[in-house]
Amino acid sequence: MSNNRVNNLIDFEKALEIGRPPNIVKLFPNSKALIVSAKFIDRAMIAKGKAIAMAANGRNYFVIRGALKAAQRANAAIIIEIAKSEGGANAYCAVNYWNIARLVDAMCNELNITIPVALHADHYGIKKDEDIEEAKTEIPTLFEAGITSIAIDASHLPDDKNLLANIELSPLVPEWAGLETEVGEIKGKEGLSTVDEALFLIQGLNANNIFPDWIALNNGTTHGIEASDKGIQVGLTAKIHKALAKYNISGAQHGTSGNSSERLREIASKTRTTKANVATALQMISWGIKVNDYGNAMLDNDGKLIKVKGEGVTEKIWSEMVAYAEAKGLKTGNYKELNLPFENRLLRQPKEIRERMTKRVEDFIYNMLVNVLNAQDTASLVITSIIDSKTYDPGPKTKRLEDPVDWTPEKIVKKAKSIIIDKGPKGDFDD
Repeated sequence: MSNNRVNNLIDFEKALEIGRPPNIVKLFPNSKALIVSAKFIDRAMIAKGKAIAMAANGRNYFVIRGALKAAQRANAAIIIEIAKSEGGANAYCAVNYWNIARLVDAMCNELNITIPVALHADHYGIKKDEDIEEAKTEIPTLFEAGITSIAIDASHLPDDKNLLANIELSPLVPEWAGLETEVGEIKGKEGLSTVDEALFLIQGLNANNIFPDWIALNNGTTHGIEASDKGIQVGLTAKIHKALAKYNISGAQHGTSGNSSERLREIASKTRTTKANVATALQMISWGIKVNDYGNAMLDNDGKLIKVKGEGVTEKIWSEMVAYAEAKGLKTGNYKELNLPFENRLLRQPKEIRERMTKRVEDFIYNMLVNVLNAQDTASLVITSIIDSKTYDPGPKTKRLEDPVDWTPEKIVKKAKSIIIDKGPKGDFDD
């Protein structure tokens, strides 16, 4: 064994002893999985520069497995996440908020994964006042189950209610945990986020001693299969990030699956983005669906998904999935709803089929990590940061800059009335 290999293992063991947050230590006291706060991963991307961590939505077992193997191969820190629509109380996936940590921990130990992994509860949606009360009970259970980061997403609400909901729910998030906030609901070219909206949200949080690691925007992209060639508006993203620069907040990019590799490289080089969510692409790739170079599913002349023979699931299973979707009236964009009813059927396939599903995901993610997102070797940066800081909590990236006197609930409501915005069409834009 080389000296470099020995040193890497020694550093890994040190980070394992120091860097796992209390909920992970309690759940998995004897584990060799380096599950960490997402704060460390954000900071590693900043340290490398022009680098973005993939946040892989683990809609099924094979996506999680492939993502971990790809990150290990690339020596890249990675985030495994599941959104409320995917894995909440009314989930359409078998993977959920409450079992994802156990799945990831088990796979890390089985596969000898030695790169840092964060577990993110994405899009914890707040759409009405009643959701806030429910969240006060539910959010603590997510951290009890092993989540190490969360996105409080009240972007569906007016700006004042979005800010006030974030303020009310922030005490439920451990100080050591990663925190994402969102302004502008993700709905494509409609209802684009503005500088004023983003400043309002981040300044109001700052005044209340809340310092998110990321802000997500509606910057022109969508969830699911991207039908438009518009995609991410890099200029708008850069403009908003520049306006927020003094608050030292990073960007979280949603709807990544529908955007070209070139555009994602541009996001990495021209904005403060350090987290990119990839969901639909990974689901389709695991199933064996034909995709373009950046993971967007390709359709035949009849608008149907193209299954690549000999890749992903067996042809028999795929025909059953298509028949089920047609019987339920599911369009291609809603094939996501096949995850829950078919998970166990996919797991009972022969080993060679399961392995090719995982390998397809692994190869796609590895290419993204190394050749698109510039995340290679960020695992070492996280491990070094943990060892140097001697803690599982790197702390906030900023301090309070705004006067709380200017951001009382009454003044928040008044300030919001002066923001000129277009929220775009109403509807359900969750993925």
